[in-house]
Amino acid sequence: MTPVRTRSRRRLLALAPAAALLLGLTACGSGGGSDSGGSADPAAALDTPTTLTFWTWAPNLDKTVALFEQKHPKIKVDIVNAGQSATEYTKLQTAVKAGSGGPDVVQVEYFALPELALSKRLVNLKEFGAAGLEAKFTPSAWSQVSVGGGVYAIPQDTGPMAMFYNKRIFDELHLEPPKTWAEFEAAAVRIKESDPKRFITSIDPGDAGGMDSLMWQAGSRPFRQKDATSVAVDLQDPGAKKVSDLWSSLLSRKLVDPAPGWTNEWWQAMGSGQYAMWLTGAWAPGNIASTIPDTAKDWRAAPMPQWSAGQNVSAEQGGSAVAVPSTSKNKAAAAAFAIWLDSDPEAIRSLNENGLFPASSELIKDQAFLDKPLASLGGQPANQVFAASSAAVGPGWQYLPFQVYANSVFKDTVGQSLTGDLGAGLTAWQKRIADYGNQQGFKVTAP
Repeated sequence: MTPVRTRSRRRLLALAPAAALLLGLTACGSGGGSDSGGSADPAAALDTPTTLTFWTWAPNLDKTVALFEQKHPKIKVDIVNAGQSATEYTKLQTAVKAGSGGPDVVQVEYFALPELALSKRLVNLKEFGAAGLEAKFTPSAWSQVSVGGGVYAIPQDTGPMAMFYNKRIFDELHLEPPKTWAEFEAAAVRIKESDPKRFITSIDPGDAGGMDSLMWQAGSRPFRQKDATSVAVDLQDPGAKKVSDLWSSLLSRKLVDPAPGWTNEWWQAMGSGQYAMWLTGAWAPGNIASTIPDTAKDWRAAPMPQWSAGQNVSAEQGGSAVAVPSTSKNKAAAAAFAIWLDSDPEAIRSLNENGLFPASSELIKDQAFLDKPLASLGGQPANQVFAASSAAVGPGWQYLPFQVYANSVFKDTVGQSLTGDLGAGLTAWQKRIADYGNQQGFKVTAP
């Protein structure tokens, strides 16, 4: 995102206790009931005086919402920052349980969406025509809002991964951006040799999302929802092993720094050249520009390293969608607003101006968008890199129906292994995930 994207996927709290979570697991398609807040017709609802409450952490949405209100003057949208990630989801859970006090529309990260959908906290937007929107969005974004045969949110932004590198350092060392992970390892050695205090990059002991993305790009599919009550967890598959072997080696040789991200110290390390690279989502340029403006001009984007020469596989890191909670009293109007916000061409361009990398299949192919120089990356038309990454996202990734809990114990398992064997950390994480899932009434299978 452009302005700041906070650490949305890290150190999260569990969303729902067992009883609350299991309510409605067998009714995934209902989406919390058929009450449409007076009309099942979104067009008619937009012609009825209504005030919608929209929970979102994304900054500077006022202009985009104002566009909507101009087009639909009978609808007023109150924007509320209810916090991000676990903070927002805890408030939403409380509101749904109470049956009041919640929003009509809510921003939700993709990793948390299956849990909210399966526990009947969100409306299935198919009843408002959302199924017909699939072609408007990138395949990876659409797959992440499709749960149990329903459509539980409208994709808003995505985070196709890229390799952000400090061009000044790479030029100084006569290095090219690595095209493979073998070249990445060789570059890491060269960077360390140039200055013992330098690292090619860091890895965050608390960032489950970052590890998920690395495994996703390596071909791992560790989480799989078999049916309403059965899930599979395999953090030892070949893709996960590739990642754990490489990063264990890098860490043992102190080529990568196991440091918490997003702290003042971490940003200082980015700005000073202590870190030569950041592997993350396409929302990062705005953060670089706003947080380390003096050295932002040194940074560029390149495709992710590949596991085999000639491959072209990427993954997502981050991104969110807009959903309608089951307790909304204005479901039809809320659905119409969510659909407009994330699919209307004018709205999409307005959101992109605020730094949200689009989930829109139309904008991501627009030549003016692709050719736009990004001042935050030295004038590079980096959207070309990000769009190519989006097109190359590997299919088939799933999140657990209790992914929020899984992410919350990452630091205590994998995070503790970053000074030793990462594979052992993944094994410990798998056990914690399986134990919790079984306690919640799921049948969790593992190799």
